[in-house]
Formats: sequence, structure tokens, C-alpha cells
Amino acid sequence: MLELVLAGLPVSAFLAAIVISVFAGVVKGALGFAMPMVMISGFSSVMPVELALAGLALPTLVTNFSQAFRQGSAAAFASVRVYWRMLTALVVLLLISAQMLVFLPHTVLLAILGGPIVAFAALQLMNIPLRVRVDRRRRAEWISGAVGGLYGGVSGVWGPPVMMYLISVDTGKRDMVRVLGVVFLVGAIALIAGHSASGVLNAQSVWFSAAMVVPGMIGLWLGYFIQDRLNADRFRRWTLIMLVVTGLNLLRQAAGL
Repeated sequence: MLELVLAGLPVSAFLAAIVISVFAGVVKGALGFAMPMVMISGFSSVMPVELALAGLALPTLVTNFSQAFRQGSAAAFASVRVYWRMLTALVVLLLISAQMLVFLPHTVLLAILGGPIVAFAALQLMNIPLRVRVDRRRRAEWISGAVGGLYGGVSGVWGPPVMMYLISVDTGKRDMVRVLGVVFLVGAIALIAGHSASGVLNAQSVWFSAAMVVPGMIGLWLGYFIQDRLNADRFRRWTLIMLVVTGLNLLRQAAGL
């Protein structure tokens, strides 16, 4: 069993993965996102990328479930009812674009997504607001969900377009984190299904992924402690900073660095 959990990794690499998982959980608990980005960046430095992808699958699923239902099932399902347009567009476009992966230039799409994210977050940090008018919010929901789904299917990144919309309509801290949890939970289920079908998540790697759930959850609970003590302005600022980091990371991948 120990050999399955280690997944062929040296003990030092496995311990590094635990530390990375805790840190990723702290970031997610505090801000509501960025766990997969932190885990894939850290994991891939100490293990093959296929194992890194498998390793983040179960921690992502479990932490998103916790995040989505932290205020109870009634609040989670209320978010689904409010943002059903966004979720519908995201799921449909994600499933469609996933089938188009082999036909689309991956690096170009990452660059097209990363650039606007950095620009949007930077403008917000410079106190240059970009707001969605009330009479255009339904249309903006469809668009943000569609864009998130389009890029999610070909790059595995679907959160930033959704976050940009939520920030643009001044969504409160608790509501934003809960809605992101719901959106990411839907995506995490699709991610596991895809990795299971591709063979990345298999009878061997699933044990390593399961082992990362506990440190990921420990980090998430620590992050919740931080989130509960962040006032709205600081939460918004750190969220925008992490959006900039996310966008720059997409641009880095697009450049092949």
C-alpha cells in the first residue's frame, strides 16, 4: 500500500508534495481559487506532469465540495439558481470545446485568455473600475460562462472569466467564494471524468491523489481562518493580485517558458 501511495516517488518528493498541497489549500481557503495552479506548478517540479495532474484531482474535488457547501446546502443551491445561466453556458461550452482540443492552437488560446485577465485585474488594482450595467447582467452571465467553458475545455482553466464577472458586479466576499466553489466543483467532476478516461488517473495514481486530500484540507481550513478575518477591501485586493499571477502564468505557458 505504501508503494501505491508514494507512486514511485522518492520520500523527499512525496514530502514536498504534502507541503505544496497544504500551501495550495491555504491559498484556496483564503481567496477561493488558485489551488490547481499552485499544485500543478509545484508538483511538476518534483514529479512527472501526468502524476502531477492525477495528484491534484481528488484534493480539488474535495476542497471544492467543502467550499461550495460551507454555508450549507441551501446557500449552495441558491447560488445555482441565481447563476444557472453562467453554469449552463460553462458546462455546455466546456464539453464542446474539449472535443475541439486537437484542432485549436493551445498556446494562442492561453495567450488570448491570459492577456485580458492581467489587464482587467491591473486596471482594478489601479482603481479604474469596470462595471457591468444591471440591464446587461444576464447577457454578461451567458458570455462569462461561455468564455470560461470555451477555455476550460482546451486549457483546463475556466475560473478567471467567471471571477472577472463576479468582481464586475461587486459580488460580496462570502457569495463570491461560494459561487466559485460551485463552479469549480462542477469543473472538478468533469476533470476527474476526463482524467479517468485518459488513463492519467488510474489504479496507481489515484492512491497518491487520495493521500494529498488530507494536507489539502488542512491547508483549506487554515485558509478559511484567514478568509474570515480579511475585510472586504483586502479580500478584493488579494483576489486581484492572484488574478494577475494567474494571467501571467497563462502567458508564461503560452510562451513555452
